[in-house]
Amino acid sequence: MNLLLINPNISASVTSLIEAEARRAALPDTVLATATAQSGVAYIETPGEAVVAAHEVFRILGECHDQYDGAVVAAFGDPGAVQAKEVFPIPVIGLTEAALASAFLLGGRFAIVGISERIGYWYEETVAALGMTRRYTGYHGLGQAFKDVGSVGVEARDILLRMCLQRVHEGADSIILAGAPLAGLAREIETEVPVPLIDGVGSAVRMLESMVRAAHGPRKTGALSAPPAKPHQNLPAGLSRVIGRHP
Repeated sequence: MNLLLINPNISASVTSLIEAEARRAALPDTVLATATAQSGVAYIETPGEAVVAAHEVFRILGECHDQYDGAVVAAFGDPGAVQAKEVFPIPVIGLTEAALASAFLLGGRFAIVGISERIGYWYEETVAALGMTRRYTGYHGLGQAFKDVGSVGVEARDILLRMCLQRVHEGADSIILAGAPLAGLAREIETEVPVPLIDGVGSAVRMLESMVRAAHGPRKTGALSAPPAKPHQNLPAGLSRVIGRHP
């Protein structure tokens, strides 16, 4: 099947993170392609910025949705994802709804850890809109500036790890690492955190694959300029505790 990963932010470095983690999560026969917003912001932090991002999501899907079996809106907060489901004839899924679905299936209570403090109120509204408030322990973001949104997961790795451990101490049964800039971090720190970590990109890809197969099966024609999916490499035996990654 052919899937499109849409980065509603203008950061090419974040698109690379999205693609790398999506390839780790995807089935061997899934073909992935990416698209990056041409206008907007480097990292969405407010509902207003999300409106601009949603416009880019619709522009991209309007130009090429007929070339793909499904699309991921790869930004937390899912800008334009709900509306795109109503307009386009392919399955569309956002990072937030995929991550929350994983948290729901894991059971218990969940926390969200991200890279910006000011975005917390919007994430709280998003969680409420998706009906998960009763199991939500809260959002916790970095309280410091970072050099580049595409490298924040590396730059602030130890701080983010400590934040996750604190959420466990406060009673979280699982933790969502929010946003495309943290794609792949869950896989890197999973052995250091005693509860499941949820990667939105990996969760979205795996769920979208299931949605496509359930809806109509994979498209037989190839997507334009879509590179072949890479097979999984050196993954440990057994089920991974990082939700969104194939074992």
